[in-house]
Amino acid sequence: MGLGRLSLKRLSLNQWTTRRWTVAEAVDGCVRHGLEAIGLWRQEVAAQGLDETVALVGNAGLRVSSLCRGGFLTSPDFEADNRLAVDEAAALGAACLVMVVGGLPGVVPGEPLGEISRDLPAARARVAEALAVLAPYAAERGVRLALEPLHPVYCADRAVLSTLGQALDLAAPYAPETVGVVIDTFHVWWDPQVFEQIARAGAEGRIASYQVCDFLSPLPADVLLGRGMMGDGVIDFGSLTGAVTAAGYAGDVEVEIFNADVWAADPDDVVSTMKARYVSLIEGA
Repeated sequence: MGLGRLSLKRLSLNQWTTRRWTVAEAVDGCVRHGLEAIGLWRQEVAAQGLDETVALVGNAGLRVSSLCRGGFLTSPDFEADNRLAVDEAAALGAACLVMVVGGLPGVVPGEPLGEISRDLPAARARVAEALAVLAPYAAERGVRLALEPLHPVYCADRAVLSTLGQALDLAAPYAPETVGVVIDTFHVWWDPQVFEQIARAGAEGRIASYQVCDFLSPLPADVLLGRGMMGDGVIDFGSLTGAVTAAGYAGDVEVEIFNADVWAADPDDVVSTMKARYVSLIEGA
């Protein structure tokens, strides 16, 4: 039996799931597979060209569920690139700009440790200070910044925000339409307070994005690539999706997978599997 279009109405393909596809190929793939939304990555948009990407998405009638990513706010030179990211999100009409806030100053993902700061509270304070600079700029351009807490394994090099509660506390000084949060199943499933914090996020109107993929066990040597297709790992999608739905979120559900085997597979096969797993594990929750 085929998958009905209504069932797929909220499903969004994050471009990194089919990493081999260019923006043009991903847009075409979404159209061929009956999807209505796409999550874009800035480097791929740059390779395609911002104006051309805007035209491709618009002509295809797709929503841009997110633009990934801004952030790395713990770096001293965070401002210029993040202002550019906000401008790009505005041009694309993205529902949000995903903010991966950065790790300890001096720690570079994938590189050996050099001279670094080990002051984690100070790094988190730097994120708050940077957000105070960027939030007014985003508000002026109608762009919603979406703070994404990452699994604690990434605290040193990618995100000193590890829980949804931390992200909500950081967002609290700003209007919900200016600063929201990303709920990514891979990053939050382990948190003993996750259901309480999802309810809080909904009550505060701050759920900007719901991203789904599975948490593989065992993790690969490169833990960045431990994100699996839904159903291939340990996450209970029914309970998490039910909580997000009960919190009032009715936006797009974006599948974002970092996985070497998924990237090596035929992208059309990946999308077909993604659709089937979404209908069986997410849509019906």
